[in-house]
Amino acid sequence: MASSPMSTWTLRLPADLARQLMTHLFPGDGDEHGAVIGATVVQTDRGSRLLARRLYLARDGIDYVAGQRGYRMLTPTFVRDRVLQCRNEGLAYLAVHCHGGTTSVGFSPADLASHERGYPALRDILGDGVVGGLVFTPQAVAGDLWLPGEGRVELDHALVASWPLHAMRAAPLPAPTTDLTYDRQSRLFGDRGQAILAGQKVGVIGVGGAGSLIVEYLARLGVGHLVIIDPDRIDRTNLPRVVGSRLSDARPWLTDPARPELLRALGTRLATPKVRVSRRVARQANPKIKIETLQDDVTRDDVALRLIDCDYLFLAADSMQARLVFNALVHQYLIPGVQVGAKVQVSRDGSVTDIFSVVRPVAPGFGCLWCNQLVNPAKLQEEALTAEQLRRQRYVQDENVHAPSVISLNAVAVAHAVDDYLLRVTGLLPVTYEPRWREFHPAAPAPLDRVRSQIPRKEEDCSECSDAGRLGLGTRRRLPTRS
Repeated sequence: MASSPMSTWTLRLPADLARQLMTHLFPGDGDEHGAVIGATVVQTDRGSRLLARRLYLARDGIDYVAGQRGYRMLTPTFVRDRVLQCRNEGLAYLAVHCHGGTTSVGFSPADLASHERGYPALRDILGDGVVGGLVFTPQAVAGDLWLPGEGRVELDHALVASWPLHAMRAAPLPAPTTDLTYDRQSRLFGDRGQAILAGQKVGVIGVGGAGSLIVEYLARLGVGHLVIIDPDRIDRTNLPRVVGSRLSDARPWLTDPARPELLRALGTRLATPKVRVSRRVARQANPKIKIETLQDDVTRDDVALRLIDCDYLFLAADSMQARLVFNALVHQYLIPGVQVGAKVQVSRDGSVTDIFSVVRPVAPGFGCLWCNQLVNPAKLQEEALTAEQLRRQRYVQDENVHAPSVISLNAVAVAHAVDDYLLRVTGLLPVTYEPRWREFHPAAPAPLDRVRSQIPRKEEDCSECSDAGRLGLGTRRRLPTRS
């Protein structure tokens, strides 16, 4: 593993794993308890991430006993077995214990002395792995990480991917500088919340009707960095719903049906890419925003890997393969996200059978699209056909029946999805918040049927979202991309 001692190191924990850990460390007895986390290490342009994959709880009096020099210690047998398990799985070894206090925490001199005595040998056993110690209070964490070779760094922060997203540091950050541009909205979540948004890197997959709205909302909220992915160019039918698109983007003079086929093909090739329209909209909303645009398909390996250091993902693309890749990114790299969409179902005789918008939050270990049969293997196979067939299937189930799409239906889903994101990252949700998938059926005759919620299913041994599958594997497993 190539790593730089100067890199920022962070830890990400799935909500269930974090809940088990905190329950074990803080059962209410005020005493000290111990555990070990096995974590995948991922190097990204924004720093190094530890992705918690295994949790080994140390039993009081059996695995975690009275210390010879400090107050408590993990037994040599427990340490040996856990180090070997981490080595065999290629994981970093992180010894964990708790201290008193609430919002600030640090290692005691006895803790640091034990690191000096023990970690060189553990680092030698792990080979090119990372060894470290973490000390928690209910709202803070400090980390002492020993890297391969002679490097040693402190953990910057830990992020629990729950509702709300919970960032923990060794001590609270100083108050951020106020930006008057965001005065009205920061009165809701404070300057600290605005600073969190400015520090976010968010991926948007698909910038058609829903995705283009997402980009504008995020830019106006003050999100600092966007990665925007879409392979398509604007055509005349996009104009009613792709935010910021102009008639000139569709090259109407060339693409007019009255023109010769050769000119129409030229016009299609010269039409403005959707990602360029989104970049234009985002920059108008927020000139300071950093934007990466990829006019490409997220199902390509090199494109999907551009998302692995994002803080949040929005999926607004229709293909099954895009759903599969998004789902894998969430669970494999511990990045929360949401799938949004709207659909008008039309029968073969042209009558409308249903109208709805959907918001499906997905987090590591929660809301898996695979568990809930929203990734259809048969359609995955169909999408592996020719590029022309794939293009048609993007909007058409039956090539003779064009699926309707309306900007206001997209706006319903997008507004709720971006609201969810905003409330999660700025800490406005209560810790007891229970996430649900939601569908909005504006034409349902009964009022109670117009907003429906669902608890998504979870298969215990799912190949995608369980700890027997992709959960926390990072770069140790290839994403389900086509190339």
